[in-house]
Amino acid sequence: MSSAVKHDYHLVDPSPWPALGALAGFTLAIGLVLFMHPDMMGGIGEALGIGTVVPGVLLMASTMILWWRDVIKEATFEGHHTAVVQNGLRYGMLLFIASEVMFFVAFFWAFFDSSLFPREFPYDLAGGIWPPEGIETFVWYELPLANTVVLLTSSVTVHWAHHALMRGNQKLAVNWLIATVALGALFTTLQAVEYGHAPFNFADGIYPSTFFMATGFHGFHVIVGTIFLLVCLIRTIKGHFKPDHHFGLVAASWYWHFVDAVWLFLFTFIYIWGG
Repeated sequence: MSSAVKHDYHLVDPSPWPALGALAGFTLAIGLVLFMHPDMMGGIGEALGIGTVVPGVLLMASTMILWWRDVIKEATFEGHHTAVVQNGLRYGMLLFIASEVMFFVAFFWAFFDSSLFPREFPYDLAGGIWPPEGIETFVWYELPLANTVVLLTSSVTVHWAHHALMRGNQKLAVNWLIATVALGALFTTLQAVEYGHAPFNFADGIYPSTFFMATGFHGFHVIVGTIFLLVCLIRTIKGHFKPDHHFGLVAASWYWHFVDAVWLFLFTFIYIWGG
C-alpha cells in the first residue's frame, strides 16, 4: 500500500527512445545535407548522403513506432493518462501546432516578400513583376479547387467521427474515419498529379521555389496527418477509445484541422492572389 500512486500525474519510466530519436534526426539531417550537396567530401557527398539518409529514415521510423507503442500501452492498458495528464497533453499538442504555424510563416514570408516587392537588378528575383516573366501559373479553379473541396470535406468527416465517438457510436466513428483517410489519400494523389503537370521546375526562379516549398511541405503534413488518422482508425476498431478517453483522436483531429487551415491560406494567396 505504501508504494501505491497517490497523485494524478504520470512519471514516465526511463526510455531509450528520446536518445535514439535524437540520433535518428542527426543522422537524417547529415545525410540530407550530403545528398543535396554532392560536391562535398571530395565528390562522394551524394553517394554518402544516400547511404546515410536510408538508415536515418529507418531509425526514425522505428523510433516513432516503438515510442508511440509505449505511449498507447501507458494510456490504454496501464491507465496512466488521467484527466490531469490528458490536460497536459492538450497543452503540448497546442504548442506543437503553434510551432508548426511558425514553420509555415517562414514560407509565406518568403512568398509575400517576393511577390509584394519583386526585385530588380542586382537581385533579379522576379524581374520587377509577379508572377515573374515567363512563369505560367496553375489555374486555381481546376485541380487546386478540387483539392480544396476534398480537404474541406475531410475536415468535416473527421469532426463527425469525433462526435460519433463522443456519443459512444464506435461503428459510425469507424466509418467516418475511413472516409477521412480515403479523402486524405485522394488529396495526396491529386497533388502528385498536379506536380506532374507543373509548367515549371523547382530551380526555375523564386516563384517555383516558394511554390514547391510551401505546397510540398503542406503535402508532407497531409501524408503525416493521414497516417495519424489511419492509426486512430485502427485503434478505434480495436476499441482503444472511449467517449471520455480518446486524446489520440482529439490530437489527430486538431492536427488535421490545422493542415486544412494552412491549405486555405495556400489556396487563397498562392493559387488565386499570387497567380
